Amino acid sequence: MLPQDFVLKEYSQLADKGEFSAQAPSNIALVKYWGKKDEQIPCNPSISFTLKKAQTHTKFTFEKRQHSNDEFDIEVYFEGKREKSFEPKIINFFQRIQEYSGFLNTYKIKIATENTFPHSSGIASSASAMASIAICIMEIEKSINPKMTNDYYYKKASFLARLGSGSACRSITDQVVLWGNTSDYRESSNYYGVGISDVHSIFKDFQDAILLVDAGKKAISSSQGHQLMHHHPYAGQRFEEAKQNTKRMLHILKEGNLDDFIKCVEKEALSLHAMMMTSSPYFILMQPNTLEIIQKIWTFRNETNIPICFTLDAGANVHLLYPKRVADIAKEFIERKLLNFCQNHRVIYDEIGCGANVIN
Repeated sequence: MLPQDFVLKEYSQLADKGEFSAQAPSNIALVKYWGKKDEQIPCNPSISFTLKKAQTHTKFTFEKRQHSNDEFDIEVYFEGKREKSFEPKIINFFQRIQEYSGFLNTYKIKIATENTFPHSSGIASSASAMASIAICIMEIEKSINPKMTNDYYYKKASFLARLGSGSACRSITDQVVLWGNTSDYRESSNYYGVGISDVHSIFKDFQDAILLVDAGKKAISSSQGHQLMHHHPYAGQRFEEAKQNTKRMLHILKEGNLDDFIKCVEKEALSLHAMMMTSSPYFILMQPNTLEIIQKIWTFRNETNIPICFTLDAGANVHLLYPKRVADIAKEFIERKLLNFCQNHRVIYDEIGCGANVIN
């Protein structure tokens, strides 16, 4: 589907007011997206695991305004407190999607969100937040057009979420999601995420222990980092590497080869941070304890042959990935060897999930 397919042409039957609630998970990329073009189009395809417990819960309340205009009337609350600093980003998001959801500026809107994980710490909070808001918007549209198909509903939700945060399009539905055009997957799209159906059973109950090295705010945002790829000396090579690793990962996910999975995932994580360290200006989001954890993981895997591996998002925290069948061993390893490197000994035990949903 193309962007014009998502334009809502008629919306005369609007409710005077209402409220929807939704929850959406974060996701962890296996092949990383780093670098974008206008309108949140990725410079390379990416593949992610959808998480289950690291979620944003959103309550979306709306009421018709007496006089609608081109301005948006939006209040944003985060964990019970109004956050005016978040409102410009939401308004910018609504301006981007106004062409596709033209009813939004007819309402006074209140958005209240809360996370089950620390904000701005390298867990994709913008992904889960924008995905949950997109689901609420689609619930309003569904009330206008109750005959819309589930396929259209979820594709448009992913399409809208992408315009708020690129990786948010991978948090809408399915366990494993591909975003970005690739000739290796016919249904792939730059405009929304698509679920990968042909996945080996070993990956369908994968676990993700999120080791919170630093739960504070990052020194540089992901949006700023993406912009630095425009003139990056290694951007072209990086985009080509990610395209090849997408092809490789699609094959790995189908065949269930854990050794190849580990090599590809860890190399992708290090490549992402190499781009950060060689941009202009350059920056480092990993911390000493991040590296300590990585070294401990490598040593443990070499000594035991237990198939665990790490990946990193744009932050200091470490995602430890492993199949469920070794969960007890992995947990013992974490609590015996890794917790001392986590801030306040904090770890979030998560697992692969299925995406966003409405809260009744």
